[in-house]
Parts: sequence; structure tokens; C-alpha cells
Amino acid sequence: MDHMFDPERDERQLDDLSSSDKITEDLQSRGKDPDNEDTDAPEHTWATAMRLAKQLGNQRTRLFLVMSIMAVQTVFHIGAPLYSVTVINDLWSAVEQGWRHHTAFVLGWGPDGLGWKIVILSLLYAGECALYYIPVYMMASVAERLNLTLREQISAKLQELPLKFFDDNKPGEVLSKVTNDLDRISETMQTGLLRLISAIASIMSAIIIMIVLSWQLTLVFAFFIAINILITKAVAARTLAVTSQRQRSIGKLTGLVEEYYTGRDVIKSANRQDSSVRRIRELTEDVRKISQHADFLVNCVNPFIRMFNRFAMIVIALVSSWMMAHGRLTIGVVQAFFQYINLIGEPLTEASYTINSLQSSLASAERTFALLDAPEERPDPAEPEHVAQPVQGRVQFEHVRFGYRPDTPLMKDVNLKAEPGRKIAIVGATGAGKTTLINLLMRFYEIDGGRITLDGVSTANMTREELRANFGMVLQDTWLFGGTVAENIAYGNRGATREQVVAAAKAAHADFFIRTLPQGYETVLDNEAANLSVGQRQLLTIARVFLADPAMLIFDEATSSVDTRTEAAISKAMTELMKGRTSFVIAHRLSTIRDADLILYMEHGDILEQGTHEELLERGGNYAKLYNAQFA
Repeated sequence: MDHMFDPERDERQLDDLSSSDKITEDLQSRGKDPDNEDTDAPEHTWATAMRLAKQLGNQRTRLFLVMSIMAVQTVFHIGAPLYSVTVINDLWSAVEQGWRHHTAFVLGWGPDGLGWKIVILSLLYAGECALYYIPVYMMASVAERLNLTLREQISAKLQELPLKFFDDNKPGEVLSKVTNDLDRISETMQTGLLRLISAIASIMSAIIIMIVLSWQLTLVFAFFIAINILITKAVAARTLAVTSQRQRSIGKLTGLVEEYYTGRDVIKSANRQDSSVRRIRELTEDVRKISQHADFLVNCVNPFIRMFNRFAMIVIALVSSWMMAHGRLTIGVVQAFFQYINLIGEPLTEASYTINSLQSSLASAERTFALLDAPEERPDPAEPEHVAQPVQGRVQFEHVRFGYRPDTPLMKDVNLKAEPGRKIAIVGATGAGKTTLINLLMRFYEIDGGRITLDGVSTANMTREELRANFGMVLQDTWLFGGTVAENIAYGNRGATREQVVAAAKAAHADFFIRTLPQGYETVLDNEAANLSVGQRQLLTIARVFLADPAMLIFDEATSSVDTRTEAAISKAMTELMKGRTSFVIAHRLSTIRDADLILYMEHGDILEQGTHEELLERGGNYAKLYNAQFA
């Protein structure tokens, strides 16, 4: 806990966040590009895009409809200004005729009447608007279906990943892939992709028509567009870097808030509320400064682009007026040209940001695919071997070798034989390999050599489901899910009756405190069961094992969080539960395992001593020294 609230470390964090320059220097010192951190472009853009497209393979029909409707919408979008050339020219001609002959203005509703042309133009604009919403709605469905598919794949993948993956990856990083990255992909698919496709189609079509209408005016417009692109590109690159810094700052702030929330009791007991608030305030202020910078960059470019667009319109208005005066252009062409300027202006303004959004989305997809490609557990054998029923519980380690890293072996030659119905205690200093031994037995990790057998059958030749179904585990770190107390107890035996649940709770000495809860066994546990003490949570996990009634038992410091009196009562109940079952007990308090049939003393991953409590004391070895140190 002292490390959790190290003031010197917190001050260093604040210094690191004091300016964006220091953040950049820190990233460069670690060989990272500050402009590409967190929001960087993917390393393999094309491969990632193709793989993402394959994920949409089951939605080809829907995508075809979306593209088809967008094509028709683009025709309406581009065709309306072009058709307006004829409408405006005819309208202007009618107005001139009225001026010259002093007659009333009449639209005319004949086959070539101006009235019908105005109606057709109105229908083109209305059709464009109507066709805009259909692909947006359909693409939202495509994006959410893709999101659902990826979530299902990740959910299935997490069940197949080895324990090593979770040891090497922080929970927040994995959750970010499941939530933030997928949300970013979905959001971009819904809006960014459609916007980019529509922009490209509109811009290309509009430029071709503008060249046909007047290549001179198009050249003038192209000059200002080039300036806009340069400005947008420069601002977008800087915006990407600043938003990356903002994400890192927010991440550090979030981490510190979570740390302080978890340790709120320690903070209050140490009277560190003021300093904690000050550190949060300083981090928040830094986030504010970086966010202010990022928001300014995001919002400043549009006024610049619009200003240059207005300059372009002024110059084009002057040039087109001269051309009209010399009879080279009609008023219909000029007004259509201005429509195309407005039609191109917005997509060009947003194009760079849309591309950045797509790059960010592809980077998220690449991280998601990296998770889906992570090495899985060794597959179960195609023709697994089965343990004869009922399971006797004879466990044997034969020359087992294992290391968390291939170049750093932890266990070199472990041999162990646990007879059926015996209580096996595993002791040793922290990091001696006690939990590792259990992890290998449960096949949470695969051994590098030798073999482990259950009733003579190699566990490597069994399915993990069958192997683990024979064990009940109570760990030091309790785990309870959001549900009722009864549901948590029945987690390993969903078909249990209420009477069986209550009986298991009584055996684990949990019934008394459960009945004091507001709704008893129907009390809903949430927020990591914060309304229960650590000891009460441990009792519920023990009751869970009682109800599961497994063939073999594993207890990893199962009573470390309860008081001595409750521990004695639970130990008595556990002794009854262990009768006839092979049991493995990891313990630091040696007083709880003196009655074990076999005690293993481990050090640096190897079993140095084996025997009963009395035998090991008589030898005067490492176990005897450890025991005497505890009871001196």
C-alpha cells in the first residue's frame, strides 16, 4: 500500500505531464512516435482493410444495396445543379421576355413549360435528401452487426487464451480492445466510410462537370483548393499529435482516480485527502490545457477553409461576370458553378479528418485482429483419454519441467505422488512455485517436459473440461459476480435446490451472516461485493465448493481472510469435506497443515523436502526452520 500512494512517484507523474513537450520527449526516448501513439495509423493498412472487409462477407447483399442507393443519390446530388442550368437559363429568358414586351410572367405547364422543369428540379433535390437517409440507416445496421460479430469472436477467443496471455496483458488494455476499439470501428463504419465514399464520388463527378462547364473557372477554383488542402493537412497532422497526448493524459488521470478510489480508506487513515485532491487537480488542469489545445485545432481549420472558399467565390464571381459580359457564359452556368463550389467545399474540408478517422479505425481493427490472432491454448486431443469413474484421485508428477519463459526454467525435475484421499500441503516462501504447481495440475499452463497423471491417465491426453470438472478450487483472491448470494453459491452447480444451497452455506459457516443481509440469499451483490467483508466473500467461495462436491479439492490460502475462530470452524468443516478426497492445500500458516498426510516444501520451483509434519521436523531442514520461525 505504501507503494500505491508514493508521493514521490505521483510528483514525477505530474512533472511528466507538465507540458506536451515533455510527453513528446518521453515517447521519443522510448523509441515511439508521439504523433502516432494511441491514434496512430495501422502498420499494415491494406492487409487490415482486406481482413475487415472479409468480416463483412455475410453482409454482401446489404452492402451492395447501400452502394447502389449511394450511386443513385450521387446522381441526384450531382445532376440537380447541372439540370438547374437549363431551368435558370429558361427562367432568365422568361424574365427578359417580360421586360422587353411588358407582359406578365408565366411559368407555362406545357410539355416544355418552365413549370414542369421547376417541379423536376424540386424532385431531384427531394430525391437526393430522401436517398441520403436510407444508406445511413442501413450502414448503421451493418456496423452494429460487424461490432456484434467481433465481440462474439473476442468473447470466444478470451475463453481459449492461456493464462500467460492475461499475465502479460493489463486488464485495461484488453478491455480497451473489447470496448473502445470496437466502438471506434463501429462509429467509423456508420459515418466516416459513407462520408468518404460519398465525398470522393461527389468531388470527382463535380470536377468533371465543372471542367465541361468552364475550364477557366475550374482552374481558378483549383488554385484555392490546393491552398485549402495544404492548410487542412498541416492542421490535421498537428491535431492527431495533440489528441494523442490528450488520450495519454486522460489515461493517467483515470488510472490515478481509480487508484485513489480503491485506496480511499488508506488515504483517509493517512490524512492524505488534501494532497490527493491537489494531485488530481493538477492532472485535471493538464488535461484541460491539452484538451483546449486540441479543441482549438479541431475548430480553427473550418473558418480558414471557409474564408479561402469565400475568396475563391469572389474571384470566380469577377471572372465569370467578365465572361458573361462577353457572352462566353450564361447565368445558368454561373449559378450551377457556384452550386458545385459549395458541393465540393464541405467534403474537401472534412476529407482529411475523415481519412484520419478511418486510419484510426483501421489501427483499432489491427489491434483487435492482433488479439484474435494471439496464441491459444494447446487444443484438446482429437481422441482424448478418460479417467475411470468414480475418480480415485491419484495424482503423480513425473520429471516435470516448466518455465514461464523458455530461457528461464523454473521447475527442472519435479516428482510428486499424491495417493487417493490424502491431504497434500504445499509450503514455502513467496515465489517458491506453490501456485505454479497447482496451475500445472489444472493445465492453466502446459509443462515443458515430463508428465502429470490423474489415476494413471496423462492430463495432457484429457480434455481440459473433464480434467477441471474433477477439481474444486478456493483461491485467496475471491471472485463473486453480479447476482444474488444464492446464485453465487450455486455457480458450480446450477441445478442445485435452495435447500442444497443453504446446506452448503451452513457447512461453510456462511448461513448466519447471509441471513443478516437485507434480502438474505436473494441479496444482489454488485460493485465487486463491496457490501461484504473480505472474510464473508471468502466464506461464499468456500460454500460454492461445498455445493459443487468435486472429486478433488484445491485450497490456496482459503482461510487467510477470516478470523481465528471462524478459521477453526471452517477447518473442521473442510476436514469433513476432504474425507475420501485428494486435497491440495497451499498455506503460509503452518498451524493449519500439521495434520497433512504429505507436506511439500518448495523453493525456487523445486520440491526440496517431502514428508509428514513430524518427519520434517525431525530432519531439521528448511521446513523445520520455517516452522520454528513462525512459532518461536
